[in-house]
Amino acid sequence: MSTEPIDLSRNGNDVGTIGDRLARYIFFGCAAVTVATTLAIVLVLVNGATDFFSTVSLTEFFTGTDWSPRAADNPSFGVLPLVWGTMMITVGSALIAIPIGTLTAIYLSEYASSRVRRVVKPTLEILAGIPTIVYGFFALSFITPILQQIYPGTGTFNAAAGAIVVGVMIIPMVSSISEDAMSSVPDSLRNAAYGLGATKFEVSTQVVLPASLSGILAAYVLAISRAIGETMAVTLAAGALAQVTMNPFAEIQTMTAYMVEIGTGDASVGSIGYQSLFAIGLTLFAMTFLMNVLSMWIRSRYREEYE
Repeated sequence: MSTEPIDLSRNGNDVGTIGDRLARYIFFGCAAVTVATTLAIVLVLVNGATDFFSTVSLTEFFTGTDWSPRAADNPSFGVLPLVWGTMMITVGSALIAIPIGTLTAIYLSEYASSRVRRVVKPTLEILAGIPTIVYGFFALSFITPILQQIYPGTGTFNAAAGAIVVGVMIIPMVSSISEDAMSSVPDSLRNAAYGLGATKFEVSTQVVLPASLSGILAAYVLAISRAIGETMAVTLAAGALAQVTMNPFAEIQTMTAYMVEIGTGDASVGSIGYQSLFAIGLTLFAMTFLMNVLSMWIRSRYREEYE
């Protein structure tokens, strides 16, 4: 009987090589699907927008202050009222979410005990899982009546209610990402500051906050881009009147709200009103894309590396 040992290393390597190749192909396929989907979206938007801009000039679209695409006599396609409404919601929600989210992140990272953090952080992140249409009804039934008591001239649909509800919606994004950035700061920096006699407030605001600045700024940009693309909440809360106004209690219309209106309306396929969807969508895509590029640049520009 032969007593020579059996060499299994080659078979094992073959099995490992096949498994590695299979995993590589699967992962590559998943990445390719995401890239192909993005390219398909861009191509559809560009194709539809090209038809639109063959009829409407770029100058009229980007500089016009009247948006009435379904007017029978003289339709106008100035997108500035829609952009203005979108920016009102975005700026208003940022004024709410950024300070509250940042202070919440500081509390969770520097002040809260581990038991409190395990309860508060998941509870806070539940806000991110609530459907946006529920936020819209919440704005109509709760926020708007309060605003009407404070300012009787507030209409049923208004920019303030939309900004408030979107601000509440993006607080979890600001606080969660900022808290993760602060928690990644090494304790050695905190201990060094404490050794120099710094208080917890000074450590939080003068050591941890600057050290995690790249992650915090990235959280701000991502939250703002989320607010730009919000649809159902602002459709229900802010209204459908495209106008340039400085009154936060007046009705406005955002770019996404207009897309919902036309997409669910009676605009015939191929009409100029239908084609305007692609122009608005391409403009919105460009805005959010630039915000994400800015987020990546901020993260790489201000990133702190610790050993």
